[in-house]
Amino acid sequence: MPETSSPVHESGFSSLIEVTNLSLWYGKTQALNKISMVIRENVITALIGPSGCGKSSLLKCFNRMNDLIEHVNIEGDVLLRGSSIFDHDVDVIALRQQIGMVFQRSNPFPKTIYENIAFALRLHGVTSKGDLDDRVMDSLKQAALWDEVKDRLHNNAFELSGGQQQRLCIARAVAIQPSILLMDEPASALDPTAAAKIEDLVLQLREKFTIVIVTHNMQQAARVSDDTAFFHQGRLVEFNSTSSIFTTPEHPETEAYVTGRFG
Repeated sequence: MPETSSPVHESGFSSLIEVTNLSLWYGKTQALNKISMVIRENVITALIGPSGCGKSSLLKCFNRMNDLIEHVNIEGDVLLRGSSIFDHDVDVIALRQQIGMVFQRSNPFPKTIYENIAFALRLHGVTSKGDLDDRVMDSLKQAALWDEVKDRLHNNAFELSGGQQQRLCIARAVAIQPSILLMDEPASALDPTAAAKIEDLVLQLREKFTIVIVTHNMQQAARVSDDTAFFHQGRLVEFNSTSSIFTTPEHPETEAYVTGRFG
């Protein structure tokens, strides 16, 4: 197994998530094998690799979504700002408030556009009508959706196009003001035009959030991310700046993948 490389910490960027010897099993099937890496604050980190390589499993560790799956066993640790997210006294609800998630397929609630965001806010203690109105508007603006829906906030969210629904889900995720956004293939189910809007949005959101994005799209990873981690068969093969991964990869496996020779 090749040694993994870590990105150089540039001035102004500090460690936010530290993964140490993390292994994960679904029953008897091992999905992650001794992963160690550092997610830098206020940058976009892309997780790439072929299907089944462990990218999404790692992503779900960061906000403990794997807690919801039976027969999962985890060894190693994940530190968020120096504290283990697996400690017994960790409030998982509070953890997920800090770490929002956007899934591969849009999953709006069967409610109005307004209520998709207001419902999430109420769950986190926002009850004032004025505060709700302001936060809904602000979230839709952050998701580059406000101008398209401001005159139909009380229409059903399912009336939106697929790309708009995904941006609504992003608005819902940012509404609770997390510090980290996890994105699991957020544009893979969309047409090229809608996918391009999501990419543009990801770049805009980098100004306010630390983003970890899983993608199969090499061009997308190269366009939007600062750091890139390449996974294969549950191993972290290489982790470095995105420019290094795509122009001067250190490992033959990485070069073969990013040049399209496998995967």
